[in-house]
Amino acid sequence: MKIALIGYGKMGKAIEEIALEKGHEIVLKIDVSNHNEFTKENVQLADVAIEFTGPHSAFDNIKKCIELGIPVVSGSTGWLDQWNEISAMCETHNGCLVYSSNYSIGVNLFFELNKQLANLMEPYTQYDVHLTEIHHTEKKDAPSGTAISLAEQILANMGRKNQWMNSPSTNAADLVITSERIDPAPGTHTVAYSSPIDTIEITHTAHTRKGFASGAVLAAEFAAHKNGIFTMKEVLGL
Repeated sequence: MKIALIGYGKMGKAIEEIALEKGHEIVLKIDVSNHNEFTKENVQLADVAIEFTGPHSAFDNIKKCIELGIPVVSGSTGWLDQWNEISAMCETHNGCLVYSSNYSIGVNLFFELNKQLANLMEPYTQYDVHLTEIHHTEKKDAPSGTAISLAEQILANMGRKNQWMNSPSTNAADLVITSERIDPAPGTHTVAYSSPIDTIEITHTAHTRKGFASGAVLAAEFAAHKNGIFTMKEVLGL
């Protein structure tokens, strides 16, 4: 499989390493220094694009891949206010987009556990729920996309919570997310249910970026030659 890497930072380099180990070919590497090479001719050399950039460039990058007919796997966060536009464009162009806030297989299993636990805890109002996410200081968005995904899952399964907040709140209907930026920290997410007598916690801690990179390459293998919008739930068959 021929892959275009849109974004060649730490994550892009980790993806490249895994992709080459699996026998794939990297035919294009785009970064801020060579964005002029992000052309139709160059992108269409690839079977699939893997896009890991930042919140200010992700939308345009994904849009361009869809317009050029290249399946795209994106892990960029902080741009989902434009999701409806991308979704409509993907449908119009009969394109393919795999999107996840986190490509780690472990995190996606954690997502499923989070949904089940929220549903289980719903009737026990003595337990309040709180989210904490810890990342390295280079991470530009807060809360993390993974934390937002966890929060949205809790909101969908716990009727007594109405919205998430990335700041302290005394409103019992608010789900508070605390963001910490500490080096080195590839990523830790904790969901805690606390009552006056005890606390129940589930935590996922990433040790390296390889888990994210492996999942992204797996998603690219899934996306090649497909049409539609998918998540890691479909990629993993959950």
